[in-house]
Amino acid sequence: MLDQQGEWPHGVHPIGTERKTEIVTSLTVMGIETSCDETAVAIVRQIDGAGPELLANEVLSQIEDHAPYGGVVPEIAARSHLVHLDGLVKRALKSADLTFNDLDGVAATAGPGLIGGVIVGLMTAKAIALVHRLPFIGVNHLEGHALTTRLTNETPFPYLLLLVSGGHCQLLHVKDLGDYVRLGSTIDDAVGEAYDKTAKMMGLPYPGGPALEMIARDGDPTRFDLPRPLLNRKDCDFSFSGLKTAVRKHVLALAERDELGDQDRADIAASFQAAVADVLDNRVSRAMAKTKDQLGEKPRLVVAGGVAANQALRARLTETCETNGFTLEVPPVSLCTDNGAMIAWAGLEHLAAGHTSPMDLEPRARWPLDKSTTR
Repeated sequence: MLDQQGEWPHGVHPIGTERKTEIVTSLTVMGIETSCDETAVAIVRQIDGAGPELLANEVLSQIEDHAPYGGVVPEIAARSHLVHLDGLVKRALKSADLTFNDLDGVAATAGPGLIGGVIVGLMTAKAIALVHRLPFIGVNHLEGHALTTRLTNETPFPYLLLLVSGGHCQLLHVKDLGDYVRLGSTIDDAVGEAYDKTAKMMGLPYPGGPALEMIARDGDPTRFDLPRPLLNRKDCDFSFSGLKTAVRKHVLALAERDELGDQDRADIAASFQAAVADVLDNRVSRAMAKTKDQLGEKPRLVVAGGVAANQALRARLTETCETNGFTLEVPPVSLCTDNGAMIAWAGLEHLAAGHTSPMDLEPRARWPLDKSTTR
């Protein structure tokens, strides 16, 4: 667990102060997530001697707002959070049949993310905390993903984490609450970004990742010879820009000959997905070799983030785990993408450990989860 001396980059830590020691038998925490294009509010509860409960989970997607632009527009996202967040807070309380007086704390994403959206959620949580005299907890968005499996699967520490989303692609050794060691990271594009941009090249609808996965089911994964970047490197880093460029060359070549039909798109999608699966298998296997002896008798691989919803990649990672003697744990699909439950749970875990955040905690666009790195 991190100490209170502020060892995170720039001397900023989301958990800034200690609460007075007290005996707590039940904690109920609201979580607010506004780091990208989902406005989300959730409430979780933990009672000693019982498993965690998800009392409310409200998520408002902005897909229709951003679809005309083929990607997330930061200003549109922030304005949507501002318009809808108060209503979602009310809906979450009503769904859980609670009032603010029933809460023990309120948590919000403090970064990383689109700064305008982060500000909206963070300021809303601070206002609730001040008005209702509740502890406030600023949460690292990546930590929310990292700890979701402890809400849904009650996964014990330590474990190996593959975090794959539109903005992030990392392998982390999750040792304990607040104690994370990065083993590898993308040196260019995140895997989710590569999915979305590859889909956009082929004219697939936004969001591209799910659309690409769908047509890949009818494609031939061996038709196009695509690269597997960094496959021979001994580290655990990722790279997807070269793979994306190779796909672009095939798409342009077919388009120039007016031969880019539905089956061609399906074959490209399947070939792309097969290449991604090979890369993930290789990188994860290296991370497993580095950490297996430190993960106890039953080593676990946890996969979190939006790309964890991809069924083909889940199947491949299941094979990777079987080969390396690991157990695969993945949160439910609804909690793989950004949501308030993961923020509420991370906040509850920190609150239970006696951590709260100062009211002058600043929003952050960038915020490495591993305190020893800055990228």
